[in-house]
Amino acid sequence: MTMAYLAVLVAGVLPVVCAGIAKAGWKGYDNRDPRAWLAKQTGFRARANAAQSNSFEAFPFFAVGVALATLTQADAQTVNLLALVFVASRLAYIACYLADKASARSLFWALGYGATIWLYVLAV
Repeated sequence: MTMAYLAVLVAGVLPVVCAGIAKAGWKGYDNRDPRAWLAKQTGFRARANAAQSNSFEAFPFFAVGVALATLTQADAQTVNLLALVFVASRLAYIACYLADKASARSLFWALGYGATIWLYVLAV
């Protein structure tokens, strides 16, 4: 497995991690209707849930970028580096979201998005 494929795996797990952060340790959590319960949350739980949603949104674009760059035989080291940049930026994005650091969060979002766009450029 290349580093880029491992990065896709990690990126695919990040939304679940965010969901776990949003739900963990709260006595009133209702697993019968988790979305309604999460919609009522505030503070870091609401931000963790928002990070979960954004992580699900970002994942397909990134995963397809890795697949296309790999299928077109783009330089493997560059693909691996971009994939690692994406994952690192997503981890920082989630941390900033949880800490309520909106400007830094946007910066890390843009870095991850740029890495994904670069994967598509390599595929072309």
